[in-house]
Amino acid sequence: MMAMWWVLMFFLVLAVLGQKAHGTEIVNGKKVPDRLMLYMASVQTDSGQHICGGFLISEDFVVTAAHCDKNNPTSVVLGTHNLKKVDDGTMRYNVTRCKHPDFDSVKSGNDIMLLKLSKKVQLSNKVQPIQIPKGEMKLKDNAKCRVVGWGSTKDGGKISNVLEMADVTLANLKQCKAKWKFLKQDLPNNVICAGGHKAKAGFCKGDSGGPLVCGATAAGVVSFNSRCNPDIPNVYTDVSKYVSWIKKIRKQKHC
Repeated sequence: MMAMWWVLMFFLVLAVLGQKAHGTEIVNGKKVPDRLMLYMASVQTDSGQHICGGFLISEDFVVTAAHCDKNNPTSVVLGTHNLKKVDDGTMRYNVTRCKHPDFDSVKSGNDIMLLKLSKKVQLSNKVQPIQIPKGEMKLKDNAKCRVVGWGSTKDGGKISNVLEMADVTLANLKQCKAKWKFLKQDLPNNVICAGGHKAKAGFCKGDSGGPLVCGATAAGVVSFNSRCNPDIPNVYTDVSKYVSWIKKIRKQKHC
């Protein structure tokens, strides 16, 4: 009987290892009201295809995930929650990509990128930046936060044209690392975990680069998970660990 149990556990681990995915969709979320989360950016290719989320932190910079760079993003769309309602003349901004210099892969960490807008955005009742941590931020286990994005609502589903959000619970980092270690994956440094143990909401395909919002602050950047399964803690880049780098880029106005 014990031998059979170990065989089953072995195949379970193999199944999950084949399911690690970059953050791409909101699972069990709800539509974001038009008046909320005005900092959200859709990161897009030159053909206008949504590939990642992002969030506005100033009049001329958007934060997203460094792994989104592989899809060659060329612009962001600001000022709409519905990607079917985009005015290219007023909502689309060309960007210069400033990927973190130490990023290699999501497995090695530093999954953060700044996008310098080609022109300053006009702040309005449709577009507003979100604050980021001023320094290192200590988040409490089990704190309630939100993840936001246009990703699909289930594994293998289509990208949503309407912005959605989901409430998530922060996970203990030590326990999160242990769960991923069981799946033969060492978590990189400078990350935040949310979800795990019977969690029903989280992210999956198309949400990469979007924010983990705790209070009124963008505390994390959607990085990766285990095939849209919120029962395995979702992994976010800890923005507070990159404040100095962000300040440097914003001050010099280029990468």
